[in-house]
Amino acid sequence: MAKRKSVSFDAMIKFFMQNYGIPTKKDVEKLMARMDRLEALIKSSTVPAGGKQVVKKGASVGKKGRAAAGMTASDTVLAIIKRSRNGVGFETIQKKTGYNEKKLRNIIFRLNKLGRITRKERGIYLAA
Repeated sequence: MAKRKSVSFDAMIKFFMQNYGIPTKKDVEKLMARMDRLEALIKSSTVPAGGKQVVKKGASVGKKGRAAAGMTASDTVLAIIKRSRNGVGFETIQKKTGYNEKKLRNIIFRLNKLGRITRKERGIYLAA
């Protein structure tokens, strides 16, 4: 008879923890450290209670600098479309906002789907 090597209790626990994906104390500590870093980053980038947004040196507000406090990109595009009585073209919107083509197409698609704008013809949009 061959004598079997006994398995330590610690090795057995480690095997089950790895096999069933149970996090260790070290894993939880790493996760907590990441959460602390994210919270600090969020706190440093939020708007203070005074209402003025703090823009760090070298930070970009937008290609044309049109980022108004509280206005989303969709709000900006919708405002441009609302100002035009006969409709506004894609290129004009792109020049006024400075958004890249992909972002602008997604915004227009979303606004159209929500019923906030209509397509007068290809590339021309009206406020609904």
